[in-house]
Amino acid sequence: MTVQAVVLVVSIVAAGLSAGLLFGWLVSVIPGTARIDDRSFVHTMQEINLAIINPAFLIPFVLTPVALIGAAVLLYRSGNTPQATGLVVAATIYVLGVLGVTIGGNIPLNNALAELNIDELSMEGLAAERTKFEQRWNRWHATRTAASVAAFVVALSVSTTNVGG
Repeated sequence: MTVQAVVLVVSIVAAGLSAGLLFGWLVSVIPGTARIDDRSFVHTMQEINLAIINPAFLIPFVLTPVALIGAAVLLYRSGNTPQATGLVVAATIYVLGVLGVTIGGNIPLNNALAELNIDELSMEGLAAERTKFEQRWNRWHATRTAASVAAFVVALSVSTTNVGG
């Protein structure tokens, strides 16, 4: 297998892992946390937000656009401009729709939630904090999920064309 092919496969796998994680969260964790009480919700989200910061998550999540651009450069250099362009589109969707939304939408909400001391909040306070967080966070998450799946599909479509070499 050529370096170009390896980098293309790695970029598609990374995009697929991110899309799969975000989709899995959308269809399982969000419905699950919707069923629990406010205190449990806030505590669970605080713990998940700490636990997810690990190499198994961060490496594919952050390096997906780097791998996509790397594959695009290799494809462009070998004369596969349409496929390279497809990967640049996928990387752009990912950077804006996944990383941008995460950094601008989800992380600020996560940080605000992390500041809460659930032992100091009344039941009404917990309910208010959950309301302030949950709907907005879920909306941002649905947006980044759609973007991640779109980036994956675009990247995957490149692999179904003749990329040569």
